[in-house]
Amino acid sequence: MMKRFISIALMALSSAAFSQQTITVSVSNPSTTARTDEPVVINLAPYGNVCSALITAEGQEIPCQLDDLDQNDTYDELCFLTDLKGKETKKYEIQLFTEGEPRPYPARVFAEMLIRNDKVKEKNRHNNFIESITARGDCANSYNIQHHHGVDFESELNGIRIYFDKRQTLDLYGKFQKRLELEATQFYTQPDQKAEGYGDDVLWVGNTFGLGAFRGWDGKEPTMIDPVRSRTQRIISYGPLRTIVELFDRGWQGINMTIRYTQYGGHRDTDVDVFFNKDVSDRLFSTGIINVKGSEEFSDKQGLRACWGTDWPASDTINWKRETVGLGICIPVKYVRSEEVANKDNYAFVVGTDSNHLSYKVIYCSDNESFGYHSAKEWFEFLQEWKKDILKPIEVKY
Repeated sequence: MMKRFISIALMALSSAAFSQQTITVSVSNPSTTARTDEPVVINLAPYGNVCSALITAEGQEIPCQLDDLDQNDTYDELCFLTDLKGKETKKYEIQLFTEGEPRPYPARVFAEMLIRNDKVKEKNRHNNFIESITARGDCANSYNIQHHHGVDFESELNGIRIYFDKRQTLDLYGKFQKRLELEATQFYTQPDQKAEGYGDDVLWVGNTFGLGAFRGWDGKEPTMIDPVRSRTQRIISYGPLRTIVELFDRGWQGINMTIRYTQYGGHRDTDVDVFFNKDVSDRLFSTGIINVKGSEEFSDKQGLRACWGTDWPASDTINWKRETVGLGICIPVKYVRSEEVANKDNYAFVVGTDSNHLSYKVIYCSDNESFGYHSAKEWFEFLQEWKKDILKPIEVKY
């Protein structure tokens, strides 16, 4: 009798160890234009402990990704990317398992943080890898702590680094080809790599917004994220379908602020989410894009603003060429408090929120691209279509 009881108990434990849940997800495109690499994100909170997942559609396995957003060793979200024709609906079967490991899939994004290795002479081969770093507010020179001056990340279409200092500016890497490159170049493209068609830094940012840096507002102009008790950069997710990086500013104007950047594969735009540890409805902030010298501006006066211009990306005009870029930012109207007149540095917005969170998107292109846009007219037309897609997101039901 005891043996039989033990056998039944072991069977129950075995069944629990290999238990799974199945979800059927319907994804629809409400617009008449095709959508490519549209992200679908599933909140895993209702499904208990999930260790691995398998997604199929019409018998084909679909790459997916599990993310632990709060870094407590439990996966919070499942994401995958979908292509949809105009008005098309697709169904996906998702199996969630309480055992195993996330399945490996080809990388479509990349992220990296590292500290210089003094024994390495080549600027694109440093290997002191880290995934989080915190500097005290009185750190003398946080900008030079990390190789390439801060966390970097990319999709096949873009490459961004975020400076680890009070500016927290987004600096840009322009590509000739649609591929991942930052692991090879580390934002310091070498002559032999340039000869092979690798991209490089294409924007001088100085103290400007660069591409959509989030700042304070003193009633007249943007203010830096300073002083702080401490500032942190960390990588939350490395991919393969999306990378997530965060900036955490502790003790800035009496609040703690987390800025999360999410980069999806196949996307040249980047999602920005700003979280505060308390209600900030009585405060104003700012963001926007750099006024590239001599740039042409576009604005729809409803949160979409862009420019197209050409400038040197560095003070060295011998070893660098002038670079032409298109920049854009799209802020939901509910967060926009004013659109400021352009000055020599920025195309700025004053923003605010009625809660403890706000979000927006940033985007850019390089005229070097073999796959992109090559005039202000093309760029501004594309951005208007991009905003239409933002305002009419795909519909997910499960």
